[in-house]
Amino acid sequence: MEIRAKVLAAIRSFFNAREFIEVETPIRLRAPALELHIDAEPSGEAFLRTSPELHMKRLLAAGYPRIYQLGACFRRGERGARHNPEYTMLEWYRAHAGYTEILADTKTLIAHVATEVWGSTDIVYQGAPIALLPVWERMTVRDAFLQFAGWDPVKQFDPDRFDLDMVDKVEPQLPHNVPVVLTDYPVEAAALAKCKDGQPPVAERWELYVGGLELANAYSELTDPVEQRRRFEACAEMRRALGKSVYPLDEAFLEALEKMPPSGGIALGVDRLVMLMADAATLDEVMAFRE
Repeated sequence: MEIRAKVLAAIRSFFNAREFIEVETPIRLRAPALELHIDAEPSGEAFLRTSPELHMKRLLAAGYPRIYQLGACFRRGERGARHNPEYTMLEWYRAHAGYTEILADTKTLIAHVATEVWGSTDIVYQGAPIALLPVWERMTVRDAFLQFAGWDPVKQFDPDRFDLDMVDKVEPQLPHNVPVVLTDYPVEAAALAKCKDGQPPVAERWELYVGGLELANAYSELTDPVEQRRRFEACAEMRRALGKSVYPLDEAFLEALEKMPPSGGIALGVDRLVMLMADAATLDEVMAFRE
């Protein structure tokens, strides 16, 4: 609990020193973001948020260029050594930025937290030394899958195979002695991310792994309301076909996208960051209560 308190204080000191505004957004939502494999917990006639993302983007559209939020989020059916139905999320967003600028923020933030907690950017996690600076290894999703799983998900996407091979073949092979950034995802694996041209195109999305822990998911934000509506509607059809709950579209968010500037954003799992700083193998060691 002492390490958790230090981590939270370090996060706030980092963003406050960089002119970010700490914001609060609703926890109960009428319209959670539609993503294929993320299920919201019902709360009366509404749902508990799986992320504050859509409301934070509305604040970007309203003219707040640097915002962050620390708070509880909920995902139905997720429980295990590294998952809990209720968890603490850090999200921050920058206007007139993209996933490259968010990566620079993240590298500086992780180093700042480690220095505030341990006085060093060299840590040990589960017996393995990790240098948090200066090197962060970067691999594209395409290269990682070709090397560790033997196929190219960017050229020919298979959603079930992609998820299984990511967990079983790719993630276990990523280096543990330095942070690893897995970048440029298949367009089908980025519901709210901007895509960049290529043959084939890829999504401007990356995920961060440190010591084998998946810590963060970031991307350049999609700001096209027509394309975002199309993606939500396609996801709704896929969820319906799988027998999953289909949430209503957040019309206020889609309307706000018309005014939202080019932006970058990220979601970082605070409980897992505390695990890393506390050298903890499971969430049980860093959460006071797991109800």
